[in-house]
Amino acid sequence: MQNFCTLFNSFYLSRGLAMYYSLLKQTTDFHLYIFAFDDACHEILLRLRLSNATVISLPEFETPELLAVKTNRTQGEYCWTCTSSTVWHCIHSYNLDHCTYVDADLLFFSDPKVLTDEMGENSVLITSHRYSQEYDQSELSGIYCVQFVTFKNTEAGLKVLDWWRRACLDWCFNRFENGKFGDQKYLDDWTTRFEEVHVLKHLGGGVAPWNSKDYTYKCNEGTVWVSGCESTKLPLVFYHFHDFRYCENRSFRFTAEQYFLPKEVINFIYIPYVKAIQNAEYQIRIIDKKAVFHENPLLLKWIKVSLTRHIHFLITGSYKNYFRQSKF
Repeated sequence: MQNFCTLFNSFYLSRGLAMYYSLLKQTTDFHLYIFAFDDACHEILLRLRLSNATVISLPEFETPELLAVKTNRTQGEYCWTCTSSTVWHCIHSYNLDHCTYVDADLLFFSDPKVLTDEMGENSVLITSHRYSQEYDQSELSGIYCVQFVTFKNTEAGLKVLDWWRRACLDWCFNRFENGKFGDQKYLDDWTTRFEEVHVLKHLGGGVAPWNSKDYTYKCNEGTVWVSGCESTKLPLVFYHFHDFRYCENRSFRFTAEQYFLPKEVINFIYIPYVKAIQNAEYQIRIIDKKAVFHENPLLLKWIKVSLTRHIHFLITGSYKNYFRQSKF
């Protein structure tokens, strides 16, 4: 049994649900603990009766330590603060032998067991950003990405997790300060600070906008294969849809404007994600037609600031990383 946990509120409900269904498609031997960060999200998730999930409300989860820092942090900063505590809660409340935190904006394309199996006898698994050279933000955002991180219920695993949990309670903000950034820069020295920490080698885990241009892609009978310049092809396990945004006029921004997305990434990865999001929306609307399941739509300022961009978008329905939903 693979144990996962994630957290999100109503603004990420369709993304989180798409991620859950993608896990269910790739493996039934898993359980996902979902921390619902508002009441509406919690109610919808309970009514969906997800077969391989446990839904946890904030009152069930929040400790006096978390509540003491909550008012001094933004909603996003508080989510980052809570990441390590969700793993801690799952391991201790449900007596798990391990737990993997996963971001809500991932989609799984094959069974993630291959990633945790790579750990071997190690107690902690972390994933590198693997930034493309022109997108390298390691200095500010960290070498590693809090997107898929596993802790075993061992002395070594809990030592790392408790250190991270306490560090995030002490400081976890959306700014770079004294070598820290959110919950993420804390991971930079784990391989030397602690024992039994393994850095994922499998290229199929952790493909994202900041590194997708470095790989080549093939799609064969529904399986997406990824390879680097010096590596054999491996099945894509998950993609991180960082900065995917709902936009006005029924449009999506696949990711931030600075990132180049290869055509194969759009066809093999983003179009399936849009379909997964749309299926999640359909499931939510069955429960509640008026439910909120995404953030306030992003205004198309970047498109409209240029007449050329605006005309191209109006005629073709797409420009760079912006796409009208009608194209799908």
